[in-house]
Amino acid sequence: MQARLGLRAGSIYEFAQLNPSINLDASFFRNLAAAKLRCHTLREMPETPETPQTGSASAAAAKPAAEPDRPFRVKLRGSVLTIIRLPNQRQLRGKLHQLSVTGGLMNVEKPLDEKLKVELIFRVGEATIREKAEMLFPMWATQGWLQPFRFVELPEQSRETLKKNLLSFVQAAQSASS
Repeated sequence: MQARLGLRAGSIYEFAQLNPSINLDASFFRNLAAAKLRCHTLREMPETPETPQTGSASAAAAKPAAEPDRPFRVKLRGSVLTIIRLPNQRQLRGKLHQLSVTGGLMNVEKPLDEKLKVELIFRVGEATIREKAEMLFPMWATQGWLQPFRFVELPEQSRETLKKNLLSFVQAAQSASS
């Protein structure tokens, strides 16, 4: 229809604004939901971005503003070796690439299935961590696979131990670089 009217691509909304007889609803664009289309033009776009209001005000007040949305991550770049114990008791080796108190990313020779529950054993600082983890979707890397994981049922004591040792790892790296 645009070519027939001699319009350039993307200007159908401008054409419809100039011609009120054209109705841009779901019958015009059949693959869109049945609602009037509203597009911002540069002239009417606000200076500050508008955030969508999701949830209630009490939900926003319940979350403290000082707490970050996700925990800090430490880039280990393969310096920490890990043993991956599969459900059939078979063991694989990997190298931790990134680590946080919620999960991480490790380098493995062959990818593991998504949602596979394993036991991870590794040493960070003075602590040996032995916890259950769930494998996420792997990514191909130039030298093997990067296998993301998240800890499941991580006890608070192990979480605090991991956090403390990750912080000491970061501090040691910072003092070595300065």
